[in-house]
Amino acid sequence: MTTPSPAMLTTPSLIRIYLKLTTVAFVWGGTFIAGHSLMETLPPITAATARFIVAAVLLIAWVYKTEGGLPRLTTQQLLVTFFLGASGVFLYNVFFFEALSSLPAGRTALLVSLNPIITALVLGLLFGERLGVIRWLGIILAFVGAAIIITRGNLLAAAHDLSNVFGQGEIYMMCAVISWATYTIIGRYALKGLSPLAATTYATLWGLFLLMGTTLLFPPEPDFNQLSLLSIGSVIYLGAFGTVICFVWYYQGIKAIGPSRTAIFTNLVPVFGVLLAMLLLGEPILISMLLGGVLVILGVTMTNHSNAYSPK
Repeated sequence: MTTPSPAMLTTPSLIRIYLKLTTVAFVWGGTFIAGHSLMETLPPITAATARFIVAAVLLIAWVYKTEGGLPRLTTQQLLVTFFLGASGVFLYNVFFFEALSSLPAGRTALLVSLNPIITALVLGLLFGERLGVIRWLGIILAFVGAAIIITRGNLLAAAHDLSNVFGQGEIYMMCAVISWATYTIIGRYALKGLSPLAATTYATLWGLFLLMGTTLLFPPEPDFNQLSLLSIGSVIYLGAFGTVICFVWYYQGIKAIGPSRTAIFTNLVPVFGVLLAMLLLGEPILISMLLGGVLVILGVTMTNHSNAYSPK
């Protein structure tokens, strides 16, 4: 089934799709705020587990409603969905929440925008995909922007002593980015015969299994007395809105206008993340964040240029 071109869609239909995709970017930007506030009351592993309990329940209900249930998996699909869950759900979210426990939400949102850059770089270096001059320039620009964000604009100080500017939070965030790139590449090259919804549901269940197993083996010590309505709302927001509803609308966008045009809207995620962090958490917007963020977004746009992720 081919993706219809925007010209084939009516203006009201296009407007609805664009509004949905903008809302997706806004909600994903808000996940950094919700995650940051959740770190004040729950350990990272507990927060991640709670998020995906909510997501798993809703995904299972959705897949039964729309596809009549979960399909039986072949041995290959079983292994692939396990690694999808291990990388994109388990590792990504553990690193994501660990980073949010020590970094400002806006700074984290800017760093996570490196996801498509790392993915493109791995595809080019390890899988032999042709990047081309424009995409290489985009990768370089994005990394320069990330360096400006991480060092707060003081690149010379970082050159002399990296430990002063690249702390534990930044390490966790880069591990999260690498985990998501792994998830993306596994899904692209190894996953066959499953719908995106079924694959995501299985990956979520595997990731939740790993999260719960880790919790049992290394039990955290959450202080549930500190839980508030804000904490509960943050978990629901992350699980229901940030995971499930955004997934629905994002894939509606891919179906309606294609993956390349849909991916452009993800460039709004760090913008919304920074603005929401300023408005809701009172985080300052530094000049280095603005300059670095512009370079990262420009680099991502160049890297996604002209079917950046199509098979070569």
